[in-house]
Amino acid sequence: MTLNRGFVQIYTGKGKGKTTAALGLALRGAGAGLRVYIGQFLKSGKYSENISVHSLEKNIVMEAYGNDRFICGEPCTEEIRLAEQGLIKAKNALLSGMYDIVILDEINVAISLGLIKEEEVADMIKMRPKTAELVLTGRSAPASIMELADLITEMREIKHYFSCGVEAREGIEK
Repeated sequence: MTLNRGFVQIYTGKGKGKTTAALGLALRGAGAGLRVYIGQFLKSGKYSENISVHSLEKNIVMEAYGNDRFICGEPCTEEIRLAEQGLIKAKNALLSGMYDIVILDEINVAISLGLIKEEEVADMIKMRPKTAELVLTGRSAPASIMELADLITEMREIKHYFSCGVEAREGIEK
């Protein structure tokens, strides 16, 4: 199966569920026989979703473009290098024709941290094959990127147990 027409989707906002929504779309697409590529910015692959996705590797390919450090303040040279390499891989995956759905997880955050250039992401969106569905996740989606989207969903935090000191739990948030 291939898509007759793909759209650009953005999942953004301060609320929980952006990556989860994108992974749900990946599962739905894989179940329908679509080929899916997931590029994760700012992550090192040590999340529970990576274990699940590897069991579906017939239809889903997932790569991580980050390290184990949470970025506070200015990113280091290595973090910028990893993100730039990830953007090249993601662009190659999108333009390869091998994938029906390409998910760029946390790419909005990578842009806001200055790891990758907003213009490069916009150019990639504009070059997207018309049959490819492109999903960009992460807080702080830039206005110029949102202008290029066909669907934007904003997750809004109303209440979260993190504010009470609960850390990310394996299988739920990581």
